[in-house]
Amino acid sequence: MMALDIEDYALISDCHTAALVGRDGSIDWLCLPRYDSASMFGALLGDENNGRWLLAPADREASVTRSYLGDTFILSTIWTTGTGSVEVLDFMPHGDNRADLVRRVRGLSGSVVMTQELRIRFGYGGTMPWVRQMTNENTHGLIAVAGPDAVVIRGPRLKAADHRHTSNFTVSAGDTVDVQMTWYQAELNTPSAVDVDAAYRTTADWWARWAVRCTDQGPYREEVLRSMLVLRALTHESTGGIVAAATTSLPEDFGGTRNWDYRYVWLRDASLTLEVLLSHGYEAEAEDWRSWLLRAIAGDPNDVQIMYGLSGERDLTERDLTSLPGYRGAGPVRVGNGAVDQFQSDVIGEVMVALHAARVAGVGETTFSWPLQRALMQFLEDNWQRPDQGIWEMRGAAREFTHSRVMVWAAFDRAVRGITEFGLPGPLTKWTELRDEVRADIEARGFNVARNSYTQYFGGSEVDASLLVLAQVGFCAPTDPRMLGTVALIESELMRDGLLMRYRASAVASISVDGLPPGENQFLACSFWLVEQFATSNRLDDALTLMDRLVGLVNDVGLLSEEYDVTNGHQAGNTPQALSHLALVRAADAIASGEGSPIRSISH
Repeated sequence: MMALDIEDYALISDCHTAALVGRDGSIDWLCLPRYDSASMFGALLGDENNGRWLLAPADREASVTRSYLGDTFILSTIWTTGTGSVEVLDFMPHGDNRADLVRRVRGLSGSVVMTQELRIRFGYGGTMPWVRQMTNENTHGLIAVAGPDAVVIRGPRLKAADHRHTSNFTVSAGDTVDVQMTWYQAELNTPSAVDVDAAYRTTADWWARWAVRCTDQGPYREEVLRSMLVLRALTHESTGGIVAAATTSLPEDFGGTRNWDYRYVWLRDASLTLEVLLSHGYEAEAEDWRSWLLRAIAGDPNDVQIMYGLSGERDLTERDLTSLPGYRGAGPVRVGNGAVDQFQSDVIGEVMVALHAARVAGVGETTFSWPLQRALMQFLEDNWQRPDQGIWEMRGAAREFTHSRVMVWAAFDRAVRGITEFGLPGPLTKWTELRDEVRADIEARGFNVARNSYTQYFGGSEVDASLLVLAQVGFCAPTDPRMLGTVALIESELMRDGLLMRYRASAVASISVDGLPPGENQFLACSFWLVEQFATSNRLDDALTLMDRLVGLVNDVGLLSEEYDVTNGHQAGNTPQALSHLALVRAADAIASGEGSPIRSISH
């Protein structure tokens, strides 16, 4: 069995971890108890022998439709067969301080024979558990244990066969059959059963209450709200850390090796998420994230990393797994991320921009927060001229990337404004002079007069979609002639089939800068950045046209991955991708600011 297309998966989450549920009723990806734990269902990166949990009609010709129930992450899948129809509700109970997953089957009409297949493989598919039937309860159940991990599954009786457990049961109209699973530490006692009715009500109410706080009333409200919900689902409730995606190693290029682990907290992505949360009424979540940030980067500024674990862990050493063959054979499967050791000067800019936005939104400084920002600025004073690996984490030579230098400028700019606008203490003259020096350097060495464009790196001639951020952070106006020249070149050289590439990564480019074999697909966040640029530079019609194209690429439950393969019509890269969703929100906000833009939503 081959993994489904990426867009065929839906997300369920309890704000501690997440599962991917396929259109075929199979949970093919689940890491417990955290997003970055080892998988116990890993068929997404291999096949059913790497772990999965299938629950679907025995009739393989059954038709299927699915949706989230309202503004929640309770997934409703309705199956229709020749004999009847059923609904499966998949959800992870919220707020119970446990790692639970519930699959409720409800008979809608007639009767349907359901089949269940359970293959538990702890440790990224490499560990077969010891499984035994429960004997101390008045219900059927299994207990599976391997090393530190244990799960208990309660529901229709499962029978062992060839390293898997299966069952068949009939559901008639009006029937309800619950199947539930709970992870726990193997040395502890088996947890009690979930009260499914109570868990369902509590979970539905929590998501609905969170969603109703969203202040967005502009164009694309449906897509914006689902994107905000995705950002919340990717935020670890206990720590406040925001993971970049729920998965690892889904390929940017099918069959290629650009497969990375995104289950960690990038300062850049999390900072951008903070700004989006602040702009849509979620100040409390923004404060939680700021607290996480201050804890994670506390210490010597020389030790600041571009990414951390969910609790601020620093050791994210990258390694290749041998237990998972990769999504449709696209290896390697990686855990950890080698970019953790890179110097990327732009991240301090993103952090300073986000923390300034928090001040503007009324989030007050603590006795700790501003001194830490001053320490970051001291580090930048000493290191801003260093070449770095850039926003795209180039694995080639370090360079003076224009986007990175613009974010250095933004860091000094926000530090200056902290003093001038909020009365915070600091070396105003020094930071102002450095801000102006950085700007002069960018204008002198990061702009190619012959091409009338800012360039990917100083002295180069190539463009990069990250240059669209220049106007976003206020380095220049969206209508500045230099910005317009840059946008024209980006459209000319990076647009492929109506969507943007990040940069020209193939050998066709004058210099290959990323140190990797060529091949990736169009990058969704960059395309949304172009929408934002269009909307803020008097090209509202172009913004609407591109935005409609982009929101038309979300899957049937509103999710986006990192990239899109236009040629074959499939999502690509890790999913759901926080950067794609927060860029969607920014683009919609920019359109909402345009005059006369109608409320619109794309039907799928």
